[in-house]
Amino acid sequence: MTGEVGSKLFRTDATKSGVTEVTPRLAEVEADVQSLVEAHMETLLGVRFLASEYGTGPVYAGRIDSLGLDENGSPVIVEYKRGVDAGVINQGLFYLAWLMDHRAEFEHLVRDRLGVTAASQVLWSGPRLICIAGDFTRYDVHAVREHRRSIDLVRYRLFGSDLLGLETVASVSGGMQVARPARRQAVARAATDVQGASMKELAGAVDEALLGLGDGVNRVERKQYRAYQRLRNFACLCPPQRTKLLVYLKVAPKDVDLVPGFTRDVSGLGHHGTGDLEVQLRTPKDVERAQDLFRASYAAA
Repeated sequence: MTGEVGSKLFRTDATKSGVTEVTPRLAEVEADVQSLVEAHMETLLGVRFLASEYGTGPVYAGRIDSLGLDENGSPVIVEYKRGVDAGVINQGLFYLAWLMDHRAEFEHLVRDRLGVTAASQVLWSGPRLICIAGDFTRYDVHAVREHRRSIDLVRYRLFGSDLLGLETVASVSGGMQVARPARRQAVARAATDVQGASMKELAGAVDEALLGLGDGVNRVERKQYRAYQRLRNFACLCPPQRTKLLVYLKVAPKDVDLVPGFTRDVSGLGHHGTGDLEVQLRTPKDVERAQDLFRASYAAA
């Protein structure tokens, strides 16, 4: 196995100045994990719940544990195992194959549950598999890196009677190469649009900074924005404007000293991407100023 959860949880007693360790445990049965995650899927995974135990018909002859749609419109399959199970990844990949063969059926499900708009915006270039289990082997971690699919391995632990811990063990994106043609196009336009080229260069610096925050950062391309994801989105970069870039972060605006022209509270305001804090970047120095905000949003995800 990859090892026990490294973090420890303690309950403090302020009156007696003592601490008591809360022992981690696995669920009694797999269904307990599934029901807990499905009931709070958007909060825990950033995925809108669609269906449970979804039948795949006579050819595939199985049931998908959970179906959902993530923040970027990517279809999501979630498979659960109580402990360690060498078959969880292959089982999930089998259902991903079903999903890609049944796009119209999935879009019909989205339309029924989330509406016409959501169904029209399904991102078929980036279907995802999330495996939630008690633990994974090193062979599992190696296997996900060999597949050209977006796969997240998530270890769970229950603490006491009311605490759930989730830890991303491995995260691989099948769509990171999507951004490369856009960079080549930007180079081709640079000779005729110096200002645009400057913004493209700034966008490249932001891209490097966000991808460099840690392992397991996935990049998802949509027409309206580029999302940076660590299980959930933590940053969304919009296409360059004439003189600035807009980045939206999962940082609570109330926790930030807002600076006019640099940071703005956009909670409740319509905008592309996800996140309530807007960061406006005009120069490389602004990217440096934003590093702490980038790190805070990455940590929150």
